Amino acid sequence: MASNNVPLEICMIPQEPVQHKPKRKVGGWGPAFLLLANQALATFAFFGVGVNLVLFLTRVMDQGNADAANTVSKWTGTVYLCSLLGAFLSDSYWGRYLTCMIFQVILVLGLMLLSLTSWLFLVKPAGCGDGEKHCIPTSSKGTMMFYLSIYMVALGYGGHQPTLATLGVDQFDESNKKYIEKGAKGAFFAYFYAALNIGSLFSNTILVYYEDIGHWTIGFWVSMGAAIIGLLSYLCGSFHYRHVKASGNPLPRVAQVFVAACRKCKVRVDDEKQLYEVEGSHSAIKGSRKILHSEEFKCLDKAAVVTNNDLSGPHNHWRLCTVTQVEEAKCVIRMLPIWLCTIIYSVIFTQMASLFVEQGAVMNSHIGNFRLPAASMSVFDIFSVLICTLIYQKVLIPLAGRVSGNPKGITELQRMGVGLIIGLFAMVAAGVTEVERLKRSIPGEHTSTLSIFWQVPQYVLVGASEVFMYVGQLEFFNGQAPDGIKSFGSSLCMASISLGNYVSSLLVHMVMTITARGDEDGWIPENLNDGHMDRFYFLIAILTVFDLVIYVYCAKKYKCISVEGSDNEPKKEEV
Repeated sequence: MASNNVPLEICMIPQEPVQHKPKRKVGGWGPAFLLLANQALATFAFFGVGVNLVLFLTRVMDQGNADAANTVSKWTGTVYLCSLLGAFLSDSYWGRYLTCMIFQVILVLGLMLLSLTSWLFLVKPAGCGDGEKHCIPTSSKGTMMFYLSIYMVALGYGGHQPTLATLGVDQFDESNKKYIEKGAKGAFFAYFYAALNIGSLFSNTILVYYEDIGHWTIGFWVSMGAAIIGLLSYLCGSFHYRHVKASGNPLPRVAQVFVAACRKCKVRVDDEKQLYEVEGSHSAIKGSRKILHSEEFKCLDKAAVVTNNDLSGPHNHWRLCTVTQVEEAKCVIRMLPIWLCTIIYSVIFTQMASLFVEQGAVMNSHIGNFRLPAASMSVFDIFSVLICTLIYQKVLIPLAGRVSGNPKGITELQRMGVGLIIGLFAMVAAGVTEVERLKRSIPGEHTSTLSIFWQVPQYVLVGASEVFMYVGQLEFFNGQAPDGIKSFGSSLCMASISLGNYVSSLLVHMVMTITARGDEDGWIPENLNDGHMDRFYFLIAILTVFDLVIYVYCAKKYKCISVEGSDNEPKKEEV
């Protein structure tokens, strides 16, 4: 009997492969270079205002030399003080990307208001403020709008700077060994500072020239245009940036450590391994890695001791803190002495925007029939920064690395110490230049026959010192700051410049109060030929020597942060 079972042939209908949307690449050098371009454009816009502000105040706003220098110092100090505000909002609430965008919008609006104010109220008649044609006295309305606009510029640029630097470093994932082995973060900070100087190069040459011959309003409009282009370029990379979420307000976290430690002041720490920490690989602080326990400031460890009261009730953060939270507070305390020692260096740095310019304005600046603007001498500082950055990255790091065994060449603290020493020599050079200028001063006039190119050494030395001091600061404070306050770490460098400007203003005021008594004109009078600005430079040099001694002591005592998963235990930094 024949079988009725017929074999079935199963036909497989081929299915079309599922098209997966390619994952968008974020982070890396591509977005980082876009941020560097943004840094250059924003700096060009800012220095279009800042580099010649002291001359705008004396020529257009009719302020005296000492008053103008103080105004610039206070304004520049405010710029970098605003960096703390930007860092706080970035770390706590807005995140890096949104914070950068908002403060850049404020910068654009401030430059727009300054341009309109200059055009409508201040530079009257047109072309005045060139050193020969006098401007009519400004109205109270014009003065008010002027100060409002420049402080909007200060707020916008200051809040933008540390956040942009931290956003740039965020583009390099620390879990990617490729970035660690090639020192991507250190290289970014060097390029970041180089981009800052490239931006200021054009404002210190092209814009300074037009502003110096009375075209102030044109210079401000160009600055606004650069700020707008910078904002647009920043927005172009929005979908390619690597974002790090905000970690919440750090102020209550730090305060909780001190309150909890005070509440448990009588508690003994018997076993450091029993200190409280959450389970898992992540800390209780959102987006932050765990920090390993350190031996310093042991009194704060009491905040992490678990008592019977902590076990009996709900978790109270004002009574019990994690080890990571305690170590975050310790990190802030450890960094403060180093940070305070950098303020005197910032006093040196701020002289470029005030007294260096006033000194150059009363020197022989003619090259044939062309008169070189005094503020444009800072181009030597810029070239010095760019050249020294290249030499440091390509020559000094490899050589020092072979000698010391440190892939970074020298440590950040050693680098900052070298910057402080070079800055000391810059002040000595400035003082010597002023001594020679006074020898060649023209009696009865406000000028001297000494060539302005005598200022080149002091500008070059300041530029070389910046490469060591400020780039070292950026890398050090960002690296030593816990994950939850990275922008705060970057802002400490800017805050140092801020306090340096305020200290410089205070020094000028104190010196003039002491030296301008009776018939004495003081060290920094209206006519610099009647003063002794050289003594002021030498005073700063003496203060720097004392500061250097204190800095070396603090640096030798400093212990580096160590996060869970890193190869290094907390250790003293080499100096």
